[in-house]
Amino acid sequence: MNANNSEPIIVAFCCHYCAYAAADLAGSGRLQYPPNIRIVRMPCTGRLEVNFLMKAFEAGADGVLVAGCEEGSCHFKEGNYLAKGRVNTARQLLEEAGLEPQRLRMVNVSAASSQKFAEYIREIVETVTGLGPSPVKKMEKRTTNQEQTGVMP
Repeated sequence: MNANNSEPIIVAFCCHYCAYAAADLAGSGRLQYPPNIRIVRMPCTGRLEVNFLMKAFEAGADGVLVAGCEEGSCHFKEGNYLAKGRVNTARQLLEEAGLEPQRLRMVNVSAASSQKFAEYIREIVETVTGLGPSPVKKMEKRTTNQEQTGVMP
């Protein structure tokens, strides 16, 4: 979470055809949702690899949202099904690493679902706010401080 206002930072991987279009429509329609979301436009959520999701947490995200086409409506046939499996794998890895799997979520939206998209953003922000700052940031900060002071465990 941002140290200044304790708002979580959420990275949202959005497919170009549906979820990104829904986010764009939400913005055009001036729908209100928390501004602490960082959207990454993907050609398809099927292009996501588990390491992309984990890297988002390593880079400081408190939560990650994967937003793809509605099931059965993927423009690349089964990309959102591939993403769903990878998200489940990443959630297991998060749990094994000591992070709450609720920090990672996958949703499916159509291009016209701007209200639904905004609702999903509000939900993940609320969930991650309740969980608190990512422990990965705390470990990263501690490691950086140890390196700067020369004191290593």
